[in-house]
Amino acid sequence: MAKAICKSIKKKGLIEYSQVYVSSPFSKNLDSWEKLGANVFTDNAVVAKEADIIFLAVKPHILQGAVKTISEVPWRSQIKDKLFISILAGITIADLEQMLSKFDRSRVVRVMPNTPMLAGEGCTVYCPGSTVTTEDLNVVQTLLEVTGMCQVLPEHMINAVGAVSASGPAFVYLFIEALSDGGVRMGLHREMATRFAAQTVLGAAKMVLETNKHMGTLKDEVCSAGGQTIAGIHALERGGVRGVVMDAVEAAALKAAELGKLTKK
Repeated sequence: MAKAICKSIKKKGLIEYSQVYVSSPFSKNLDSWEKLGANVFTDNAVVAKEADIIFLAVKPHILQGAVKTISEVPWRSQIKDKLFISILAGITIADLEQMLSKFDRSRVVRVMPNTPMLAGEGCTVYCPGSTVTTEDLNVVQTLLEVTGMCQVLPEHMINAVGAVSASGPAFVYLFIEALSDGGVRMGLHREMATRFAAQTVLGAAKMVLETNKHMGTLKDEVCSAGGQTIAGIHALERGGVRGVVMDAVEAAALKAAELGKLTKK
């Protein structure tokens, strides 16, 4: 996810890779970043010192350890006036601010991005912390709006949004694959079936966004009386597709909340 954010911002010309500092305890994880031209380190504290904006892009359960490695350096006092942007699922702003309070004048913004930002069609939301400035928010908005849709929202909504937009692409890829499989089953070549399936989903999504019509209305416009589409819809409804998708979103949202609780243990 960190690489998707960085690449999408670079693609829009807002940064150069030479301005990017990346750390990982495993040098192998840094190879691809080094090839891009980023500055790479195995020490988190070096990145925290050099960067003005710090993206926290680790697994939730190792966040405390990562912050600890930064806070224990002898020159911790030099890590100040930093804007921390967290993309971690489930970790609340209150928890982040408590962990990062060791650094003078630190500010926190919680962000939930998704991978389609690489294609310029991202869906990103963010929640400002209690000490974030107007300038900070302008910076965050400028960085993320070039990746697609971007808006601020209350924190209590972020797990639900993450389940829809951050996890959603995986659900949609599964659906595209299933459409492609259906095409293959009915005689299409795989490459052709996948291209048609992906373009169909893209077109349908644009219809929702650009017409502002209810999805049920758009569906009905495709379903002619006694036609092939209503026969397919019947099969989907018989399989409980709506309930299954709703269950998937619920499971993802509840998992995000669970990850936040695990971090406190």
